[in-house]
Amino acid sequence: MDLLQAILIAIVEGITEYLPVSSTAHMIFTSSYFGIQEDDFVKLFQVSIQFGAILAVVALYWRKFFNFSKLNFFIKLAAAVLPALVLGKLFDDKIEAVLGNPIPIAIVLIVGGIVLLFIDQQFQNPTIVKEEDITIKKAVTIGFWQCLAMMPGTSRSAASIIGGMQQGLSRHAAAEFSFFLAVPTMLAVTCYSVFLKTYEHSQMKGYELILQSNDTIKMFVIGNIVAFVVAVLAIKFFIGIIKQYGFKPWGWYRIVAGTILLLYFSYLK
Repeated sequence: MDLLQAILIAIVEGITEYLPVSSTAHMIFTSSYFGIQEDDFVKLFQVSIQFGAILAVVALYWRKFFNFSKLNFFIKLAAAVLPALVLGKLFDDKIEAVLGNPIPIAIVLIVGGIVLLFIDQQFQNPTIVKEEDITIKKAVTIGFWQCLAMMPGTSRSAASIIGGMQQGLSRHAAAEFSFFLAVPTMLAVTCYSVFLKTYEHSQMKGYELILQSNDTIKMFVIGNIVAFVVAVLAIKFFIGIIKQYGFKPWGWYRIVAGTILLLYFSYLK
């Protein structure tokens, strides 16, 4: 992977991380289409640039994250992220095995799109319109919904937003809580991938892969900066779309994209 390819993947991450379309699927497909070799650094890079996307949420909602007088907000996030931390650790190897096969990911992309076509009709009478009214019990339930995204192609954003709406949150409130929940979730995944995980082929820790050359350091730093800038724009765009049109446009997008990718990897590649 060269610097231009790293920037391209970072743009894809920034655009798709907070949209209900699966950033993991899009990065895998992008890497495959451009012939980027799936080595340990590429696997690490695809996870570690989530740090830039994390900072986008913190920057946009800084009043929430730096208002330490509202301890209940942080307690809810801590409770909601626990299911993902536990189950993610248990199923890490199985998840990584699926990442190498784009066919089931494309199928999940299509199925998720069908779900999004009808999700607005299922939850038409929300009772919660702001984060302050979300109970810890509801936050934990949303956290379990988020775990559905462990299957690549599902979309962490889609799973947690649907979970929020199932718990009575409005579309806007569910989307924002999904953004908030992404911060501890992705921070934990990024820290594990960079500092704790030993990669199979190189037998190196993530930070060792980053520090192995000036090129890998440059790709890591620039990739996170690009992901941050693009994610800021994507979040603002997504909020505007769901307020006006709901989730149906994203459902159609997933179905079309998933079908094209399924055909590409089944017959053309």
